[in-house]
Amino acid sequence: MRRALRHPGVVGTHEEHAPELAADLRSAVAGDVDFSVTARALTSMDASNYRRVPVGTVAPRDADDVAAALEVCRAHGTPVVARGGGTSIGGQATGTGVVLDFTRHMDGLVLLDPEARTAVVQPGLVLDRLRAAARPYGLTFGPDPSTHARCTLGGMIGNNACGAHSVAWGTTADNVRSLDVVTYRGARLTAGPDGRGAPPGLLDLVDGRLALLRTGYPAGLPRRISGYALDALLPERGRDVARSLCGSEGTLGVVTEAEVRLVPLPVEPILVVLGYADESAAADAAAGLLPYGPLTVEGMAADLVRGAEGLPRGAAWLFCEVDGEAAASALVRAADAVDTAVVRDPAGRRALWRIREDAAGTATLTPDRGEAWPGWEDCAVPPARLGAYLRAFRSLLAEFGLKGIPYGHFGDGCVHVRIDFDLWTDEGVGHFRRFSEAVADLVVAHGGSLSGEHGDGKARAELLPRMYGEELVALFGEVKDLWDPDGGLNPGMLVRPEPLDTGLRFTGLPVVGQEPGRRGAPERVAVLGRAAARCVGVAKCRVEGPASGPGVMCPSYRATGEEKHSTRGRARLLHEMALGETVTGGLRAEEVHEALDLCLSCKGCRSDCPVGVDMAAYKAQFTDGYYAGPLRALKRPRSHWTMGGLPRWLDLFGRGLNTAMRLPYAARLAGVTPERSMPGVAERSFVSWFGERASDRPPVLTLWPDTFTDHLAPQVGRAAVRVLDAAGLGVALPPGRVCCGLTYVSTGRLARARRVMRRTLDVMEQAVADGRPAVVLEPSCAAALRTDLPELLPDDPRAARLAASVRTFAEALAELAPDWSPPRLDRPATGQTHCHQHAVLGDTADRRLRRRAGLDGEPVGGCCGLAGNFGFEPGHYEVSVACAEEQLLPALRSAPADAVVLADGFSCRTQITHLAPDRHPRHLAEVLAEALDE
Repeated sequence: MRRALRHPGVVGTHEEHAPELAADLRSAVAGDVDFSVTARALTSMDASNYRRVPVGTVAPRDADDVAAALEVCRAHGTPVVARGGGTSIGGQATGTGVVLDFTRHMDGLVLLDPEARTAVVQPGLVLDRLRAAARPYGLTFGPDPSTHARCTLGGMIGNNACGAHSVAWGTTADNVRSLDVVTYRGARLTAGPDGRGAPPGLLDLVDGRLALLRTGYPAGLPRRISGYALDALLPERGRDVARSLCGSEGTLGVVTEAEVRLVPLPVEPILVVLGYADESAAADAAAGLLPYGPLTVEGMAADLVRGAEGLPRGAAWLFCEVDGEAAASALVRAADAVDTAVVRDPAGRRALWRIREDAAGTATLTPDRGEAWPGWEDCAVPPARLGAYLRAFRSLLAEFGLKGIPYGHFGDGCVHVRIDFDLWTDEGVGHFRRFSEAVADLVVAHGGSLSGEHGDGKARAELLPRMYGEELVALFGEVKDLWDPDGGLNPGMLVRPEPLDTGLRFTGLPVVGQEPGRRGAPERVAVLGRAAARCVGVAKCRVEGPASGPGVMCPSYRATGEEKHSTRGRARLLHEMALGETVTGGLRAEEVHEALDLCLSCKGCRSDCPVGVDMAAYKAQFTDGYYAGPLRALKRPRSHWTMGGLPRWLDLFGRGLNTAMRLPYAARLAGVTPERSMPGVAERSFVSWFGERASDRPPVLTLWPDTFTDHLAPQVGRAAVRVLDAAGLGVALPPGRVCCGLTYVSTGRLARARRVMRRTLDVMEQAVADGRPAVVLEPSCAAALRTDLPELLPDDPRAARLAASVRTFAEALAELAPDWSPPRLDRPATGQTHCHQHAVLGDTADRRLRRRAGLDGEPVGGCCGLAGNFGFEPGHYEVSVACAEEQLLPALRSAPADAVVLADGFSCRTQITHLAPDRHPRHLAEVLAEALDE
């Protein structure tokens, strides 16, 4: 039964009544109501520079829930903002009231009609799911933003999103037929053409301003997204109410369902990449290509591409997709390009498109490794004026002493750019504001739109009078008041906006290193907050399944579907922890600890995240601080002392641990989940075996006896020596005990890790000085030496030297024995590339070595799910198995019975042995050694 509601109040008084509001919402809706600190922190930011902390979140189950939630919020005077994937770049997916999260329940495809070429979708449906459902019928949804693998249809409607194919298929507004909408006052309507769904008085208001609407919008501008599309309500344009709602950023009504148009897929898609001397030449050429019917005309310059393979000569490129050989030939003949590449292979096309799709994150790091932000993200000018505009824009950047990397939809005159604004200081924020005003005037002078794709949000709404004039902007306000007289839907966006230089997400974060009194935990909190702020929210970590491509990130999100288990979610919590307003407690914050608990420390985000967020490193830092102090250390999980200290216990007790682990309750006492059994310790260590090996060959490399190879899998070490010897390479071991410190890092025992690393540097100093590379067989140990070692010991130059000397097994053979021919096996192969190898080391050398050995097949992507101690710890088993089921186990089931199963990582082999006992995973060195012996 619903509780009695308070009388309608004034929007903005909601925070005082949060407990009552939450209770009323729980009584009124069937969906999830979450007013926790975690839920508020996770939705405080989108992909913009802005931050607004909500009072709580609601995940409605259906349109009735939406209406009920709006009724309760209106009774409490609480504003509401609708949110999809949270990838909006203007701040419009954040709000101070209640956030409606449509991605949890209202994410379905209601109907797909291939004959009518239409689909009915819920607002939380991810675009790629719609495209996957339409693909078997040769259809797709035309607009395709670079975030297509995680953006939602509701968000696309709210922002009038476009994407690369807009030159052929238009914006979202061009592909919407009707919208089911609920207003803040609870009215339910279906908006469409012929005035259908218009609130009372709207069409009369339009008819009274016909001259203004016919002359107030810039002409010849395919990407005019800014403001309300009131010209869609003109009689000659069909009075299309649905179209006028597209791009309104949830300020007029909440979409609960949409009927959208589908378009035919290209029959023979071909990517023509045209190289030009510079960005201006590419921009000048873009409009001239439109008569030849390209499906895309995307522009990028060398400072964004940064050495990508497969591109033709040039310093800037246009990516032009066409349908068919005839169209490709005509385009190549018409283009006055420096060089041309015609890419027909689907894999080649995907690899090149991935460069473009990652640009929103890649551009956040400038070529000199500085940071850039989305403050002026997506203006658009008439395509014929793009070259002139870009030259003037570059001059304006230079005048303000700023750097940015323009790229985007050149065929539509739309430019994206990230700029290295200083958003940390008052002086820098003032500079940001002055530049925004100047560039707005520049866009208007070229007949352009302040927003060409992502919407105005808070970033540009204040500047709309410069584009439209005061009279038309005042009309926007009148329309807002007709739809939403209480002002409860996404206040501060588009109409009566807040200043663009307020509410920045960086405000309040300490500038690291500029507060001399800040030491210990406060300094660590500041460092973590500053690092987490690099996350710009493009949400590539939220991609699910095959759409994620060959990457790893983010296995825990793929397993749970929870935002707090994504890289972005964890970064947001760390950001809020550093601010100390919503998430309090600093390094003792339970919300952060809970979210990081399911982080596998796979390091996938280090490479797969476009801005290189390294959550594994952040987790280690946070965990170290969370358990700092003698009393807190006693609260550590037992696994931190047992598996986290595995190198020490194995050195002390060796195979005696086998006896200990057979004792009753031993696994439980060791902090191991009952579903697992600990790997057995070998009868003889690899180091012991090597000590009795005779060789008169002078060493050219140092083979690293990592803990796993030495004590748990010495056969891998013996096999590696056999292969290296066959390749004519003399092998030595370090002259003392070495350890990379990985297990101490992964369990957040950083002081111990540093001590272990310093002793290792002492042992390895001479070998490194002699120029002998350190060949490491265990990928996780190699990655720790390459990254964690220099990062934890930045003041010891020996750390950087040892890191630079590290080679994988395949890299060593390629570098030191380039003419050696491995034995041919000519067998199918599958397996797992270790996450740390994917993220830090790369597997190019491994792939080449496998091909030369006749091992046919590519390793699977994703994460095996064991991740060192993670999969052994209580509470992690279910997620560990779910990670393996995402890609690894299906690949093993479908592989031929005689396929070689390759897994260089000890964790990967352990997981495969546990979950697929009929398979026998081996290190590549084992497979090659066996072939040599045969």
